[in-house]
Amino acid sequence: MSPSRSDDVTVDPLRPADHADAAADSMDAGGSSPDDTVNSPALGVVGWARWGWRQLTSMRTALLLLLLLAIAAIPGSLVPQRSADPNGVTQYFTDNPDLAPILDGLQLFDIYTSAWFSAIYILLFISLIGCVIPRTQHHWKALRARPPRTPARLERLSTYRETLIEGADADPAAYAADAVALAEQQLRRGGYRTERYDTDRRGAPSFSVSAERGYLKETGNLIFHGALVGVLIAVGVGGGFTYTGQTVIIQGDTFTNALVDYSSFNPGRFVDENSLVPYAITLDEFSVSYVAPDESGAGQAGDFVARLTTQRAGEDPTAGEVRVNHPLDVAGDRIFLMGNGYAPTITVRAPDGEVVYSASVPFLPQDRNLTSLGVVKVPDGLPEQLGLVGFFYPTVAELETGALTSGWPALVYPELTLNVFEGDLGIDGGIPRSVYALDTTDMTQLTGGTTGVDSIRLLPGETAEIPGGRGTVTFEDDSAVTPTGEPVKRFVSLSIHRDAAATWVLVFASIAVAGLLAALFVPRRRMWVKATVQGPNVRIEYAGLARGEDPTLDATVERFAGDHGASLAGRGASKPT
Repeated sequence: MSPSRSDDVTVDPLRPADHADAAADSMDAGGSSPDDTVNSPALGVVGWARWGWRQLTSMRTALLLLLLLAIAAIPGSLVPQRSADPNGVTQYFTDNPDLAPILDGLQLFDIYTSAWFSAIYILLFISLIGCVIPRTQHHWKALRARPPRTPARLERLSTYRETLIEGADADPAAYAADAVALAEQQLRRGGYRTERYDTDRRGAPSFSVSAERGYLKETGNLIFHGALVGVLIAVGVGGGFTYTGQTVIIQGDTFTNALVDYSSFNPGRFVDENSLVPYAITLDEFSVSYVAPDESGAGQAGDFVARLTTQRAGEDPTAGEVRVNHPLDVAGDRIFLMGNGYAPTITVRAPDGEVVYSASVPFLPQDRNLTSLGVVKVPDGLPEQLGLVGFFYPTVAELETGALTSGWPALVYPELTLNVFEGDLGIDGGIPRSVYALDTTDMTQLTGGTTGVDSIRLLPGETAEIPGGRGTVTFEDDSAVTPTGEPVKRFVSLSIHRDAAATWVLVFASIAVAGLLAALFVPRRRMWVKATVQGPNVRIEYAGLARGEDPTLDATVERFAGDHGASLAGRGASKPT
């Protein structure tokens, strides 16, 4: 009887029927192929959460977020920000009507308060915390741990020195122990943590000290990252108590720290706009000097200063100055000088001689010679609303084309030109309008342009008729009221900034720098000194191991071996090998 096919199949006791390649064996045997798909266990919600947390708190992710944060801040220097330059944003919309709405939709005019920028630094904040806490725990354990045991074969280390003490003493073991004790003292004076490891193998006593230093490196690293967290907290929380505002003060006028006196105001989310610190600022004088015409950079401002009088509630007035990059501190606010210009005083009278408008109007500079553009709006007192668009020339000059310009920024020969418009100013519809722009859509031009009527030209103190018997306009001479006797008043543009987080940011930034310096320049290393008794002789070994980059390790071990050998010089003859 012949054996069956099954009888021919041998069974390997070391490979049971459910081994990994059982399918192949089954196929070789003519059996069917089972499903060999590997089914991994599902992670589940908790597993995925742990995986995500490990990815978020990794050093690679933190570096990536730092890079993204730096890249995200770039648009803040390319386009104006509402928090710092609201007028620039308005002008950007005017100059780029198609692109500006797209950028605004991407929150590029509010970079630092945008949702995506906030998401980056919040993730960075969480990543830093998740990275620092475990590393701090590990570092704390390392600080409390003993230095590692002395390696059995120090000669295998790249940084190694050896000295043989021949005929050291009547008791070589005692000499070896004293030599290691001396090395331990020297290492401790050098800032090392030490631990003794003495052995006695086969009657050959061996004494050694293990030392390590440089934990300040990791401490500095942790301090640096912790300080970054502090900076993020200070910026995030302190930013809610910060506000920035802009205002324009004409010579002789007073600004009060109230919302109504600001040209623009950008408060933090926790700022109460109705509870600002009360104080007043009066512009007494603005002085400026210009580079002489025969010198390089002629016409440029050399130095300018705004002299102010500040007064807090219940206190006496105080004199102060504001210069470029030299702000004035008032009640915790910092006042910066942003710009300056001229503010001609213009008076408009009705045909019957009644004054319907009189004010010093800031004219915005258009070039370095302070050719300035200004707008006057007369909503009441005349049969129709009146608008005047004017150019002011501190030192009027005529171009070859016949157009007027300013040839010098100082008041040498000031002149004012005005174009008159009549109609609807657009201020009765409840829609906010810029005081520096005139919407002429529903207005009729009376002078200049294609009207055939020349623009009104005025010198200080002169008066001209408005066409059509609509009254008169006067360019007032303010020589009697300005401190310097100039016929035209000046104005300054001030930025008032309160930063509740500035002090804390400075503190944490200083701590971060200190931690970074420690992390970069404090070397972490281990050193060992081992003395082994070899008959009547004592073999002393010195070795070092760098825990990272340490270019001075060889020199350090060499110097320590020399110092230690010099201390042992009187105890016996030494012979380096």
